[in-house]
Amino acid sequence: MHDDANRDRPASARAFPRADRPVSRGGPTDYAAEDQRDQAQEATLVMDLADVRSGMTVADLGAGAGYYTVRLARRVGPRGRVLGEDVVPEVVERLGLRVERENLQNTAIKLGASDDPRLPQGSFDRIFLAHVYHEVDEPYAFLWRLRPALREGGKVIVVDADRASDTHGIPPALLFCEFSALGFRLSQFVRKPALQGYYAQFEATGARARPQDIVPCRMASRAEET
Repeated sequence: MHDDANRDRPASARAFPRADRPVSRGGPTDYAAEDQRDQAQEATLVMDLADVRSGMTVADLGAGAGYYTVRLARRVGPRGRVLGEDVVPEVVERLGLRVERENLQNTAIKLGASDDPRLPQGSFDRIFLAHVYHEVDEPYAFLWRLRPALREGGKVIVVDADRASDTHGIPPALLFCEFSALGFRLSQFVRKPALQGYYAQFEATGARARPQDIVPCRMASRAEET
């Protein structure tokens, strides 16, 4: 691909295919009122589906205001560890203050990048992307760099809405295709009103493809034609 066609992309992502879909721009970090989400038992439902247990190590990517971060911290307990991460420095700062205020001693906060979650290798039992994957504008680079962070038997959890990727959601078929391109197998899929969308769970299978061998999904353009 010519350099001119890549000029709008991070240099660190240019070895990977470009995503063939529009991307939602970042919205408010308090996706919805936390008490309303708790009344619907959103976090409890997701953590139960993901089988999050005491002592696990979990990452919450695109953590925003920390709705999942703080609840994961309570679920994994003092023997577990949680990493809350976002790509916006001001959001990371506010999340850090919340973690201090709520005295979550098992929780660390980190700044990530749009094409790289910057996670330590072989460290996580679960990696969460809750209501944020539709904002990932370099999914192939992002998932390629995320995959080595999973421990054996680790899982990636996506919670999102079934709507166009530029309206703060992503159609499940497109999500499945992008994860499959990086060697992830869908192991669970659930639709629930409490999620205002769906729960998808993925596991890494086989060897990680070289960036130049990744076959990008072309589903977005076909969907627009129908």
